[in-house]
Amino acid sequence: MNTIQSWNEIPPFADELAEAKFWKENELSPKLMATSIHKPDSRESTTITLRFDPRMLARIKRLARSRYLNYQSMMKQWLAERIENEQDNLPNG
Repeated sequence: MNTIQSWNEIPPFADELAEAKFWKENELSPKLMATSIHKPDSRESTTITLRFDPRMLARIKRLARSRYLNYQSMMKQWLAERIENEQDNLPNG
């Protein structure tokens, strides 16, 4: 097994099959893996206020509980997914 020491050693992949083959033969070094761990900074987050119909909020909380998630985290995930989707559909996205 080859150990990848630099992100530059990872080639662009033509498809998922090529990527799977590459990762069967290669692995990231522990040091390189450690550089990819995101350490959140409290300055990276801004508090906002949203007003919801109480019934809608209750439904969101129930959905989150059923998925063992914090409802606010789930909503952020939904928004992030929607933003990606919207950007992918832009003419120059």
